[in-house]
Amino acid sequence: MKLSSYAKSKGISYQTAWKMWKRGELNASQLPSGTIIVNNSSPISGVAIYSRVSSSENKTNLDAQAERLVQYCEAKGYQIVSIHKEIGSGINDNRKKLIKLLNEDNYSLIVVEHKDRLTRIGFNYIQVLLEKQGKSIEVVNLATEETADLMEDFVSIITSFCARIYGLKRSKRKTESIIKELEDETS
Repeated sequence: MKLSSYAKSKGISYQTAWKMWKRGELNASQLPSGTIIVNNSSPISGVAIYSRVSSSENKTNLDAQAERLVQYCEAKGYQIVSIHKEIGSGINDNRKKLIKLLNEDNYSLIVVEHKDRLTRIGFNYIQVLLEKQGKSIEVVNLATEETADLMEDFVSIITSFCARIYGLKRSKRKTESIIKELEDETS
């Protein structure tokens, strides 16, 4: 169908549909005349939403995060097949809901709000392995400042090792003191 007809069927403007085509989000091709034809079969067969927060104190943020992702997917015309909400550390490699999601076969795209919501460490490994399965990850809000992103990763690694060395109760205090020392040095 023509791009204009596709836009009308999805309830979006022609310009939005055109931008989607330019970004490669539509299974479409351009005729020599310039007309853009959208194939009826979508390249994305289903979308799994994954949201995560670190602690149960942030449960309201978890629900809000999931709702923002649902709205995002609906605006893009994605068919949501599952929503996974999890409370746990981004550096924990044994999160039950993430493992369950990665074992499912009913989606071709995982949508997350930030890279660190999926995992703090090893994001690229997960991305490569999913691509081997014909799946991909879409990050809604890409980090704009690499320094802040690196600092967050560094803090996560320190927290992980402190938890292992000092035990879970003392790890938070120890991490905070290390962070304070690092911030004092950079000031």
